[in-house]
Amino acid sequence: MKVEILKKRLDKKRPRTTVTIRIPEDVVEDLKRIAPLLGFSGYQPLLRTYIGHGLRADLERLENNTMTALIVSLKRRGVSEDVIHEALTEVING
Repeated sequence: MKVEILKKRLDKKRPRTTVTIRIPEDVVEDLKRIAPLLGFSGYQPLLRTYIGHGLRADLERLENNTMTALIVSLKRRGVSEDVIHEALTEVING
């Protein structure tokens, strides 16, 4: 994840929206029970954290899959490993 995107994600003042979701009562009770044990002020911040972790993992996995597919495609087209490595280094380092 790029540094700029990460900085935006860590901004506590970024805009929010209300979402209504139906969750089984026993799951909510479990969230309420473990939230303070994990240092959260309530179950909603813990739930947001779980969603954020899952989202970031999926985004990284999907972005990596796309990057891997691109690299394979470039190699099939005769682009050398050195050129691909240079391009990746340039992208990663900005």
